[in-house]
Amino acid sequence: MEPLLLTDIEAAVRSGWDADTTTPAHRPHWDPANPARDQCGVTAMVLNDLLGGQLIRGEVLVDGEQVDYHWWNRLGMGVDIDLTREQFAAHEHVVGGTVIERPAEFTRLREEYELLRDRVLERLRGRIPEAGADTGEGKGTGMGRTA
Repeated sequence: MEPLLLTDIEAAVRSGWDADTTTPAHRPHWDPANPARDQCGVTAMVLNDLLGGQLIRGEVLVDGEQVDYHWWNRLGMGVDIDLTREQFAAHEHVVGGTVIERPAEFTRLREEYELLRDRVLERLRGRIPEAGADTGEGKGTGMGRTA
């Protein structure tokens, strides 16, 4: 099997984004000119499936007031990976960064997460082990999870 590059994962994730993978509240406003907008939660979960590490949640501030949360990933040695940071305008600032335990099950954005996960897996087909193959269901890539 050919090694998987981080750029391959990034391309698979970015190609999977559309209005159907964003938050329902943002869906009518989704714009392909800013495809990362409101994709952070589902993207962080899919990257966590593929790469492990920690889920990080920060606060989005506008004029010093919290208006939202932002999610990204932290890998070993404190390396932060954030594929959606460019979604923010100059007046929006992400601050903080708290480790959030991955929920065993979740209902908010479940369909959006599963859709993005499935698109990413399809794009990476043949480049990653099948869920459950040799690694055990829910281990290895983690993509066997239905959280």
